[in-house]
Formats: sequence, C-alpha cells, structure tokens
Amino acid sequence: MIKHVIALLLLIGLGAVFAGLMVGYTPDTVLNYTANYYAEQTASEVGAANIVTAIIVTYRGLDTLGEVTVLFLTAAIIALVLKRDRQPGFEAQHGWPPSGELLHTGSRLLVPLVLLLGVYVFVKGHLSPGGGFQGGAIVASSVLLMLLTDPLRRFSHRLIAVIESGSGLAYVGIGFIGLLLGGGFLDNRILPLGSLGDMFSAGAIPVIYSLIGLKVGAEFSSMMVNLSETEEQ
Repeated sequence: MIKHVIALLLLIGLGAVFAGLMVGYTPDTVLNYTANYYAEQTASEVGAANIVTAIIVTYRGLDTLGEVTVLFLTAAIIALVLKRDRQPGFEAQHGWPPSGELLHTGSRLLVPLVLLLGVYVFVKGHLSPGGGFQGGAIVASSVLLMLLTDPLRRFSHRLIAVIESGSGLAYVGIGFIGLLLGGGFLDNRILPLGSLGDMFSAGAIPVIYSLIGLKVGAEFSSMMVNLSETEEQ
C-alpha cells in the first residue's frame, strides 16, 4: 500500500513539474545566433539538403563520435558478460521447435527488403530524413527477424566484429583526413560538395553516414546475437 501511495505522489509531482513547464513555455519568435547561422550557412558550407544531417555529421561530429563510442562500449559489455558458446547438440537436448511456415516464409521475403531500406536510409541521409543511426537500426532489425524465425541461428561473431571495427576505423580515419585536408575533424569538404540536392553531393557526408550505419547496425546485431545465445527453453 505504501509503495502505491509513493508511486502516486511521484506521478503527481512529475505531473505538476511538467504542467508548470507547459504553462510557462513561450516559444522563441526568432532563431538564436547559432540556429540562425546553421539555417543560413549550412547549404553553402556543407552542401547537404538535410540541415540536421549536416549539423550532426560535421558541426558536432565529435558528439556523434562520442555517441557511437558509447554504443560500442554497450555492445562490448554485453558480449563480455553474456557471451556463451552453444555446445554441439544443443538443439536436440533442449528440443527447440522449428518456427512456423508463415514466419519462415515471411522472413525470407522481408529480410532483403529491410536490409535494402536500411541502406537507403543511411546512404540518402544527406538528402532526406534518416541517417546512419536510423539506417543501422533498420539493418539490425533484419537480424532480429532472422533470430525470431530461428532462435538457434548461428551468426559469425568474427564477421560482425570486422564490420564494426573496420567501419569505426574508417570513420575515425576520415575524421583525421578532415583535419589534414579540410578545416577540422570530419570536415566533409575533403570531397567535392557537388550540386545541392544531388545524390553525389555534400562531400564526404554520404560516406561518413554509410560507415556510421554499418557500425551501428553491427553493434546492435552483436548485442542481439549475444543475447540470443544466452537463452534457454
């Protein structure tokens, strides 16, 4: 009873805080100095039609590197703590049932389409909503679908590690090339900016976002694979 009362009081308190924020909220009528600079200069400086992408990949590229690093550490911790190798004959000992025909057939149809959608999202992140993190998550969802179809499916940890580490090293390498040839870390102007709105535009942003997408997809996949290998019936 006391726990329910405390939970109710906590919800009331949080509701009062958010209500106060909503009542006292007044939207800005003009952009602040930083936002105004991004809105006016991004297209000409970075060459990306998607301003959000340009900010994330170039202007605050170090923050994005930190976010990717946190995700990598999470995947590494899960692999370290939960990794368990299955012994031969595990399926027969535990009697795992095969998946239904509908799920099996549906996954064979959907997995290639999901992979294609993920690649599309992070390759065109400089032109439309999307990017490396979103595309990587979509790619990893195809791995989840395969695991739902066959919980005992074995994935190559070495292949996942090569994709994750290779894309990460290439991502950092492009960042340092930006320091040498451009104006700073992850400067996308190391490649031609092209014409605004074209597929091959925004300099190195499509390359950077593709690497981020591969890295994020591999890290999410690694977490799901390691989690699946700890399951027992």
